[in-house]
Amino acid sequence: MLTARKRTKRTVATIAAALAASLVIAGCGDSGDEGGDGKSLKLWHYEAPNSAMGIAWKQAIEEFKKSHPGVTVKVEEKGFEQIQKTASMVLNSGDAPDLMEYNKGNATTGLLSKQGLLTDLTPEVTKRGWDKPLSSGVRTTSRYDAQGVMGSGNWYGIPNYAEYTMVFYNKTLFTKHHIKVPTTFDEFTAALKAFKGKGVTPLASAGAEYPAHQYVYQLALSKADRSWVDAYEQYQGKPDFHDAAWTYGATTFADWVKKGYVAKSSSGAKAEDAGAAFIAGKYPMFFSGSWWFGRFKSEMKDEWGTFPFPGSKLTLGSGGNLWVVPKGAKNKELAYDFIDITMKKGIQNTLGNHGGVPVAADPSAITDPKSKALIKDFTTYADGDGLAFYPDWPVPGFYDVLVSETQKLINGSAKPDAYLDALKKAYDAGAPKG
Repeated sequence: MLTARKRTKRTVATIAAALAASLVIAGCGDSGDEGGDGKSLKLWHYEAPNSAMGIAWKQAIEEFKKSHPGVTVKVEEKGFEQIQKTASMVLNSGDAPDLMEYNKGNATTGLLSKQGLLTDLTPEVTKRGWDKPLSSGVRTTSRYDAQGVMGSGNWYGIPNYAEYTMVFYNKTLFTKHHIKVPTTFDEFTAALKAFKGKGVTPLASAGAEYPAHQYVYQLALSKADRSWVDAYEQYQGKPDFHDAAWTYGATTFADWVKKGYVAKSSSGAKAEDAGAAFIAGKYPMFFSGSWWFGRFKSEMKDEWGTFPFPGSKLTLGSGGNLWVVPKGAKNKELAYDFIDITMKKGIQNTLGNHGGVPVAADPSAITDPKSKALIKDFTTYADGDGLAFYPDWPVPGFYDVLVSETQKLINGSAKPDAYLDALKKAYDAGAPKG
């Protein structure tokens, strides 16, 4: 998440074409809902057609077609970065969609809820039981208080999947270079050294978007606990950006760059560049999120697998991006109906079998071995209170700060202390006072 997305720009220029056959679909909605005609649903999302979410939501559109004859679904292609940068402006205009996929966290959904731009979904959650399959860790990013802080208050978004980060690894390259797949952090660093010794840069990364700053955060998490996360993400205490965890994260990442484990040239790379390079077999490892899983499954020619980041009980993760209904949506009942469909077993099972982490699937219906392992590892983190959200979530604009400052760590123009000073300054400026 590329969250702020932790994540990227999962911009998919082909999304409209991939869904074209599904755009005119049915539904008998309310007439005149919020000034709408009940005959169209404007939907924005930014998932790749071959991602688990893209596949599952295409199926959801088909099911919506069967249950809502006569309704046109207008899917508009958007990129993650595009929505993130323009959401407030668009939702303040007359062009708001009826339903939108949006990033979760204080800096995104929390900010829009505080600005009064999102519909309070609490009545629909109660009516339709959307909360029932969601674990406490997944629920956290759905609810926001009056200050836009996640974890309590009203429901402003519904996740129909979850997500977390892990190490993707290229089995073919590990075999070729006779390197053991690590299970401990010492073995992990030994593998980094071994690949570099064979002239192979071990870690795919990208500094112009995520995941570079996610490497830093994960390293910090390996020295942190839940109270550390709560202080940083939910203001339940005052974070110290020069404590042992943050210092370890910044200095270790800078050291990895110095040793050649992360390429200095990655400073200007984007998340898509890193993912595509991993797919092409240029790097043996890539630390990133489950949102890549379906794409790797469909595009990678080399054998590959995953393992949890070694030596850490915490990792980046949460409920997935949220379905949010803008305050100015014209056909809200249709939006609620579509959300409802994405929470049904059939869609959830499809999501799980294509590399997603479903929130309400039938476990016996997940038959793909890789998908079973993905869901099992997520369940271990969730049951162990190990989901630590994403580093860019706490304050608005923090994603851009993390990107620019981590680029400086990569290119050597800032030392770890200066890097942490910059994070503290931006965090303190955006965090709630008092």
